[in-house]
Amino acid sequence: MGGFQATLRPMAHELRLGRRELLTATASAVTLGLQDDAAGSRAPSGFARHDVAEWGVEGRGWDETERFYSRLPDRAKKTVRPVVWRLGQHSAGMVARFQTSASSLNFNVKLLVPDLDMVHMPATGVSGLDLYGADGAQWRWVSCGMPRTQEYQLSISGLKDGEREYLLYLPLYNGVESLTIDVPEGARFKRVLPRREPPIVYYGTSIAQGACASRPGMAFTNILHRRLDTPVLNLGFSGNGRMETEVGALIAEIEASCYVIDCLPNMGPEDVSARTGPLVRQLRAAWPETPILLVEDRRMPNSVLLPARDAFHDKNQDALRRAHQELVAEGVRGIHYLADAPFLGTDGEGTVDGSHPTDLGMVRYADALEAALKPILKAR
Repeated sequence: MGGFQATLRPMAHELRLGRRELLTATASAVTLGLQDDAAGSRAPSGFARHDVAEWGVEGRGWDETERFYSRLPDRAKKTVRPVVWRLGQHSAGMVARFQTSASSLNFNVKLLVPDLDMVHMPATGVSGLDLYGADGAQWRWVSCGMPRTQEYQLSISGLKDGEREYLLYLPLYNGVESLTIDVPEGARFKRVLPRREPPIVYYGTSIAQGACASRPGMAFTNILHRRLDTPVLNLGFSGNGRMETEVGALIAEIEASCYVIDCLPNMGPEDVSARTGPLVRQLRAAWPETPILLVEDRRMPNSVLLPARDAFHDKNQDALRRAHQELVAEGVRGIHYLADAPFLGTDGEGTVDGSHPTDLGMVRYADALEAALKPILKAR
């Protein structure tokens, strides 16, 4: 098919005849580069291996973590609820940066758990790697891993001549135990260190974590990472973004360019009223000048025919508005508010299940957040 080629090789213990025939047919029919076997500890002949953990990833807030690709520090295991700790082991929002002239690349990943997909979210988003390459001032999507096993290899060949920078987004709903990159011997390879500028710290729900993007690069926080050209720390915890003080204490340890609080989809109006003020004051006590953006929950597009859902969101959003007004009235500065745009649109095409965005919904979310964050970041 010219230019961009692909191969697909299963792990040795999966080489059953029917499976082999299916994968061979699939490999000959597609142009995405992926392999279902994880390479060993050494690079194949003619390649040099680079361990991403040796230079790090953006979207990692703490150094003292139980495993390298964890979103929470190891001490959080004693303070946050067990489900938050477990979700914190997912690598959502992490991105490796590197520069190379290689015409072919192999990415070898070992995932934390064997659960590769969900009923409403594909393995490419839950457990896939997602590669973008620089094309002038733009980032162009290159390829996404399609995991069928806990260890797999994304392999790409036929890349356009020239040296360029790449972004490799890590899985949204799985963790990473190890990640290496193979490049042909003799090809230039530069490790691009994570930027140390204060990130946008995004505290939210399953939507913020990335459900249900088809691949990691389409999570709206990762879209913002590219559009705003700034680090983003994804602290979305599926079903468990609840404005908890234990999480707030951790967030307050991070010097941010902006704190975004987007927890309403996991909360009811009583909790919104009770917890918004304490969380904002907690952050403000640590960082008196850092902007804080409060975000309303998205309304479900199918509420046109299911009106009870709108009634719930009316109460939730009213509780957040009143909490915001009370904070402003007591003199808390730098508190911004983002009302539902509506984030998912009104046509019903931006969601998988009424709640979680499709890729279209993620773009719409990113549009709304970008418009809100740009002036906030510019004013700092």
